[in-house]
Amino acid sequence: MTVLAMSLAWQSAAYAEPLPGIDINIGGDSAGGTSAVSILLMVTVLTVAPSFLILMTSFTRIVIVLGFVRTSLGTQQMPPNQVLIGLALFLTLFVMSPTLSQVNDTALQPYMKGELTQTEALEKAAVPMKKFMFQHTREKDLLLFLNYTKAEKPKTYQDIPITVLVPAYAISELKTAFQMGFMIFIPFLIIDMVVSSTLMAMGMMMLPPVMISLPFKILLFVLVDGWYLVIKSLLLSFNPS
Repeated sequence: MTVLAMSLAWQSAAYAEPLPGIDINIGGDSAGGTSAVSILLMVTVLTVAPSFLILMTSFTRIVIVLGFVRTSLGTQQMPPNQVLIGLALFLTLFVMSPTLSQVNDTALQPYMKGELTQTEALEKAAVPMKKFMFQHTREKDLLLFLNYTKAEKPKTYQDIPITVLVPAYAISELKTAFQMGFMIFIPFLIIDMVVSSTLMAMGMMMLPPVMISLPFKILLFVLVDGWYLVIKSLLLSFNPS
């Protein structure tokens, strides 16, 4: 009865003194619809921005090659995904540091100081990124997208639309990464073939060859300092000189 009486008293007080209305306004004097659309567009851009940045940097090639190394060794989840992605991110920052420094000097810092508008800053930031992507894009891939859009052949890389250069650069990176992955697979494939043939010759057909070849592959990779060779090859592939 006491609980019921307290509930009725609370309800009567609530009806006697209604709660004040709460109005949340985002964006100052702008219309509510406009603010909502602006927030939605901003959230959408922030969601897809990492994908665009990944395709415009050296991350694609690096992470694919590192994945091929783990697959060719047959170590399942060793190194784990977090280690491979973290290593790929830091290698990407190392490879892209000259380009990112140029973007910072020519676009970001002037924009922060108010010397450039947002549009001008984006245009200046695109120039170093276009230069990097153009240097590592095959002409065949670039012509594929240029011919599809029926656009005139640009005179310089600065005249190439970003919507054309990014997919051309991405498929060029995929081909290069798979070529490097194939070369990594060859020595480990030879070890698997030798172990499998040896076990078959000894009549041990029920013994999985992977169990025997795995230690030999790891031993070979350690003896030749495999991680050093892989990282060195990746760095040289972006800077042959």
